[in-house]
Amino acid sequence: MTPAIILIEPQMGENIGAAARAMENFGLNDLRIVNPRDGWPNEKAYAVAASATRILDNVTLFSNTNDAVADLHTLIATTGYTRKMIKPVITPKEAAQKTMQAGAQGNRVGLLFGAERTGLANDDIVRCDSILVIPTSPDYTSLNLAQAIVVVAYEWFCASTSLAQTHGTTGPNATPVNPDLKLATAADVQGMLDHLESELDKADFWKEWKKKPLMWQNLRNIFTRNPLAIQEVRTLRGVIRCLVEGR
Repeated sequence: MTPAIILIEPQMGENIGAAARAMENFGLNDLRIVNPRDGWPNEKAYAVAASATRILDNVTLFSNTNDAVADLHTLIATTGYTRKMIKPVITPKEAAQKTMQAGAQGNRVGLLFGAERTGLANDDIVRCDSILVIPTSPDYTSLNLAQAIVVVAYEWFCASTSLAQTHGTTGPNATPVNPDLKLATAADVQGMLDHLESELDKADFWKEWKKKPLMWQNLRNIFTRNPLAIQEVRTLRGVIRCLVEGR
């Protein structure tokens, strides 16, 4: 079960094509694009992709991040800095291991990459449970979008190959670590957060509405810092309903 590579508002078709090429090199096949600046399909992407046009032919296009990650259970934000959020910071190798473990449990992972000029928005980072930072020379830390994907895809390929050599199988067919633990999808968690936000709005929780964006980001971060089981999400929604009915 390969991780999904999610490009959020990529600007250059050439980078999308190079990303597809890297994915083909290292056995990844699920490319999702959110609001590409120059539209889709893109001739420049195909020109750069060389023999990886299969990846581009099967791209899934989305208008927003919520829909792009809805079916995924674990989300990892790829960014050059942590944005002062309390989240685990992991290396590409650790991200590969995390992805393989999730696959062994039957869970899907998404790796989020932001636009070339601005990177990921805070709103996209806060929905992820960890932040992937690629170690670089302090003298020059900037990585091209496709370069970052090459590094991450390579580490995933190494991890999956090592597992296959050791156990004769890869993630989706490996023995689940805990087959009874069913993680919530991003859509499940988002539904719970929408429910919570709606009730907080009705209760005038924010008092000063100009403070809501940062306060809501901090609250969301509490629930997305670690993956939630589907039963935990259901329990939280039950708690919200109970508090609302009792107020």
